[in-house]
Amino acid sequence: MSNEIRNRVEKYIKGMEERLQKIPSHIYEKYRKVLDLAKQYTEDAKYYLSKEDEVTALVDVVYAEGLLDSVIFNENLDIDSQISKKVFVGGTFDILHPGHIEFLKEASRYGRVYVSVARDKNSEKVKGRKPINDENQRLEVVKSIRYVYEAFLGDEKDFLKSVERVKPDILFLGPDQHVDENKLKEELKKRGIDNIEIIRMKERINNWSHSSTTSIIQEIVKRYCNQR
Repeated sequence: MSNEIRNRVEKYIKGMEERLQKIPSHIYEKYRKVLDLAKQYTEDAKYYLSKEDEVTALVDVVYAEGLLDSVIFNENLDIDSQISKKVFVGGTFDILHPGHIEFLKEASRYGRVYVSVARDKNSEKVKGRKPINDENQRLEVVKSIRYVYEAFLGDEKDFLKSVERVKPDILFLGPDQHVDENKLKEELKKRGIDNIEIIRMKERINNWSHSSTTSIIQEIVKRYCNQR
């Protein structure tokens, strides 16, 4: 295991400890068995990490997080770790390719990735064509990606409602997402989101023959649609 992976597991564990400490006492008593188990798995993760077994440590802390998140969800608590940050990503994600995976992988370096998948009609407005796969298909594919913590369909009328829903620490943009970052920050501030960091991926990863949906479509047309 690389030092980078070990460091990420360490941060994950610290984030879990921090979140557990924020649980109100009356909620803890209500869910004592579940939260005690979450604590135990977190301690187990620390033990296995000390033995340089990063894989088992990661499995334990992920299970602990699942237990904790079930309580947070049931009680509608607003408890987030300053170490495990929320990262918001938006996009169409039509005809998934390695460029999408690299983008989401890069976003996951900063925290837990929440993806707003563009609705069909919004994607058509932006790209000038209907997506090949409909919004529900695209959502299911994005949900299955290992770097994605949660994915959902965006709002049909207001893109920023998705950002309000997540309340992220970081908004992660792709190199070809044409957004005025200053105007975006101003609009988010009006909506009460003023401590957000906007990070943009500098460039596409061009190690692949096709790193965009458009290039894939063009290749299909070239190969199969121009033949007589």
